[in-house]
Amino acid sequence: METFVQVATLLAAAVNIAAAGVGGLRWYRVEQSVLAWRLIRVGQATGALLAVVAGVAFLGGDEPDDGLLWLYLLLPIPVSFVAEQLRAVSAQTVLDDRGLPDSDAMRALPEETQRSIVVQILRKELGVMTLGAFVVAFLALRAWGVTDGL
Repeated sequence: METFVQVATLLAAAVNIAAAGVGGLRWYRVEQSVLAWRLIRVGQATGALLAVVAGVAFLGGDEPDDGLLWLYLLLPIPVSFVAEQLRAVSAQTVLDDRGLPDSDAMRALPEETQRSIVVQILRKELGVMTLGAFVVAFLALRAWGVTDGL
């Protein structure tokens, strides 16, 4: 079981590192990227895989030398959930920063200003999700580091 957990943690780490790298680069360049979003979503799926692996290992009676393994395997789920919640409120925070009550108020602005606001919203969303992927990668690497004795 130890080898299976190690492979799952390395897979999750690799995908989330790639998502964080591509997302971070696109965030820095203020560019949208379908690849970054796909990697982020696959990274979230690998985080869920870690929770499944934890459940299988636990139900199988495996006991790691370090109990932190369970925490590292399960935390990607709440991290992804919080990142999604922050992404969901990104638009409203950008509108609030500009003194706009909602998206309908934005429609009254010049088209160039509207585009600027949309780019700012998309960039904020990408930044939040990129940070989430980075945290999941970190947790997966920590889990890989404490799989001894499983």
